[in-house]
Amino acid sequence: MWYVIIGRDHPDSGAARKKARPEHLARLEALRDEGRLMVAGPCPRDDAPEPGPAGIDGSVVIAEFPDLASARAWADDDPYTREGVFESVDIKPFIQVLP
Repeated sequence: MWYVIIGRDHPDSGAARKKARPEHLARLEALRDEGRLMVAGPCPRDDAPEPGPAGIDGSVVIAEFPDLASARAWADDDPYTREGVFESVDIKPFIQVLP
């Protein structure tokens, strides 16, 4: 089943995010290579295609996991969670309708 993982950053998490990013991306690439990643990316604080000086507000991942517990375990082990980038993480089942 697909799950949407929404991580919300702490207000001053830019340095921690930068440090944890390579490992975070490697985990996402592994999901992609397994055919389990639908989409992933950051949410800038500003209404712009690039983060700008305000930085990142959080991240969204939509990926396939066997169950909610597996999605939670993956998110709990994410470098952004472990390094304190995320203030909170919400995980919900996701049903793709379009495209």
